Order: sequence, then structure tokens, then C-alpha cells
Amino acid sequence: MLLEPAVMSCSSRSLISLLLLGVVLGGCDKRSAQNGQANAANPDELSSGSTAGEVSSGEVTAGEVASGTGKAPGKSYSIDRGKAGSPLPDFVFSDEKAQDVTLKRFAGRPILINLWATWCAPCVAEMPQLDRIAGTYGKNGAKDGLEVLTISQDSMGADKVVPFFNAKGFRHIKPWLDPENQFGFHYGTGLLPTSVLYDAQGKEIARVTGALDWEGDEAKALIAEAMGG
Repeated sequence: MLLEPAVMSCSSRSLISLLLLGVVLGGCDKRSAQNGQANAANPDELSSGSTAGEVSSGEVTAGEVASGTGKAPGKSYSIDRGKAGSPLPDFVFSDEKAQDVTLKRFAGRPILINLWATWCAPCVAEMPQLDRIAGTYGKNGAKDGLEVLTISQDSMGADKVVPFFNAKGFRHIKPWLDPENQFGFHYGTGLLPTSVLYDAQGKEIARVTGALDWEGDEAKALIAEAMGG
């Protein structure tokens, strides 16, 4: 689920979310969160029984099948265009120094929002790819380059996420923080990773739930669409 078990026991808002979204399965469900939290002190260690990038079979909901699903070796994902055309949300999140940020800061550029957590094995597995596509399509900060926003859903925020980023040495993505899970509640997928692609006009192109090969042909086509190609 989007929230860690420890948080859900302490927050009525989280409990409501669990009841609403509990029927949805995906890249990281409640069991994944529990196992991942046990090893969260070391970002390089993943929960026993899980392999980076793997999602157990059957973790695509029936409602997603019509939108298009796919499986590659070690990956399972769904691409949903049901919300295509929806505008960017206007939430306040933060950078690693706890400075407030909104998506208006990135207006005029295509945006890939990736919701992830340090305890989610498929999320961790796709981070290097996201870092590379941020470098490939970001055009060194050019106004028309793709902005990849990896927004953590870890409840501990910077205390958990910044050390993870420091250990990995990513060059093109940054540790954006959303400890209140505003984005997770807004998109309502009930799973991680969830990625939402927007064009330069701030209109949604598609949502990806689960682990997609971000350097594969399908992802390249989605990115090209967002960039007007």
C-alpha cells in the first residue's frame, strides 16, 4: 500500500485510505512494506523473498486490464489513460532541505511524477533507470526538457530518503518528499511505484502502476508523446 503499516495504525486518514484502496494490489502491497521496513536501515538490502524489479503474479487489478497491461521479465505493470487530460495537482511538497515546492515551479515542461518509497523493492530497482532517463530527456535543464520528479512516500521523510540518495549517487534526480502522502491519496492507486506523465501544458498523458522498463520501447513512446514528439 501507499502508507507504511506503522503510519496506518496511527492515522485515521490512513485507515480510511486502507479501507478504500485495500482491494488494489500492485508493485508493493502491505506485505512488501512490512518486509521492506525491516531492512530500511540499509537501502541496498531488499526484503527476503523479493528480487529487485520483480512483482508477484496476479498483482494487476481487473479494472486495469482494459487500460492496457504488460509483463516483461521480472516486471508487471499497467498503463492507464482513463484520466488523460486531467490537470497537474497543486500540492505543496518539499525538497531535501524541507523547503516548500509546488508543481508550478516546473510549469511549461513535460513532467514525470514517480511515487516511490525506500521500502518498496520494485521502486528501488527502477530508480537507476529513472536517473538515466532524466539525464537523457532532461536536456540539461532546458525549458522543454523532461522533468523527472521522484517524490518519496516515506513517512520519515528526509531522515530516510536523503541517506538513500547519498548512498546511490544519483546524478539527475533529486529526493523530493511527500511524507503526508498527498500525491498518493490524490492518485488513489493503492500501490507503489506509481508514475504519472504530463505534457508541457500540464495535461495528464498516462499513469503507470507497477514496474515498467523505463528504457524500453513502450516507455520511450510515452515520453515522446509527453514531449510532443
